Amino acid sequence: MALPRVLILNQPFVSDTGGGITLSNLFAGWDTDKLAVACSGYIMTPDIDPKVCNNYYQLGGEERKWVFPFNLLSRKYLSGQVKFTDRSKDNVVAEASKSKTRVGFIMKYFNPFLEYSGLVHFITKTSLSAQFRKWLDDYNPDVVYAQCSSRESILFCIAVNKYLNKPSVFHMMDDWPSLIGVKGFMSTYWKNKIDKEFRILLDDTHVHLGISDYMAQEYKNRYGKEFIPFHNPIDLKFWQSGQKKNYKLSENPTILYAGRIGLGIDNSLMTIAEAIKTVNTELQLTIKFAIQAQASPAWIKEYEFVKHREFVPYEELPHEFGSADFLILPYDFSPSSIAYIKYSMPTKASEYMASGTPILIYAPEYTALVQYAKRNHWATIVENENVRVLADEIRKLVTDQQFRQSLAETAKKQAEERHDSQVVTLEFQKIIANATKIQRQ
Repeated sequence: MALPRVLILNQPFVSDTGGGITLSNLFAGWDTDKLAVACSGYIMTPDIDPKVCNNYYQLGGEERKWVFPFNLLSRKYLSGQVKFTDRSKDNVVAEASKSKTRVGFIMKYFNPFLEYSGLVHFITKTSLSAQFRKWLDDYNPDVVYAQCSSRESILFCIAVNKYLNKPSVFHMMDDWPSLIGVKGFMSTYWKNKIDKEFRILLDDTHVHLGISDYMAQEYKNRYGKEFIPFHNPIDLKFWQSGQKKNYKLSENPTILYAGRIGLGIDNSLMTIAEAIKTVNTELQLTIKFAIQAQASPAWIKEYEFVKHREFVPYEELPHEFGSADFLILPYDFSPSSIAYIKYSMPTKASEYMASGTPILIYAPEYTALVQYAKRNHWATIVENENVRVLADEIRKLVTDQQFRQSLAETAKKQAEERHDSQVVTLEFQKIIANATKIQRQ
């Protein structure tokens, strides 16, 4: 099958975000010269792997404008094509060069202010500069694939679609529109306005992709569009290289969490620590809780059995996941977080399933993750913020080898049937290729 030339908007090929990992796996095997990415400078990093794609356009000062007086404070990014095998990659701002004090101030004070005031929805605008239009013309894609997460990115995608007049595919990763209008100044106004603009983008898109079956059902009702679910596919051979085979517990069993830590997740991790403490006391064990994250949570010094681990290279994850006794997938239980993640599927879910390690999900009931696990029985689940219930489920995993092995075997089978990259990627390629046959009106 001849693969088309694809222009990807708003998401680079990276291995440290869910969207980047999913993108890399979906486009695995694509001809490198038939992929190009246009995205803002603030999400570009010098460490982007050029093996999948090495034709980037960094949307910088020529395209992305800030309103006065915020333009005086904004970081400056150069506009133009970037190839990660030549000097042009020097135009990408390295994360290490960014002031931690400045970043901390922005995350703690500036961004919340912009969101509450509503300024976040119009303080920046990305337009099509003459330089960017020339890059688009020179590349001449057959189809546009886009992800969005803000009003600015919606309007940018609409502008690119209008300029190119090519078939387009839109892929939704999270239900971020549900958070617009929850709080803040003129929230209802912005909710209605952005909903209208988002529907314009969906009407202008030929193929709609979601991240889960649950999202596809909801979006059919909400937007009247058919969304085809595509979650993160996995290379089974890669994950089988470290797959767990033995379900006898080590002397000091380890429960592993690997991922980012936000405020809500931090609270869930503390609840898990309390539950493990209860089980350790009742069974006279020393179950270890390993938290693999960028930074160590401040509270872990209160628990001797909780240890922080640094992130490991992606190629080491099969062994890392397979060597743990249990893997845990916690969610944030706050209402705003539930609204955001309700229809999402964690990138690591399919990776956990293929690892062969028993999985415990600690998440609200009405989320895509819990519904998927319930329907197919590939994990044990705790749906409430209750230390006692969580402790009982951990205790069952620890004391019942047949139970934990059955969960793991079911998860491996589910990974093979629904997340095998050889199957999923081929289906994805067909959808993108078929989209090129659609004639724009």
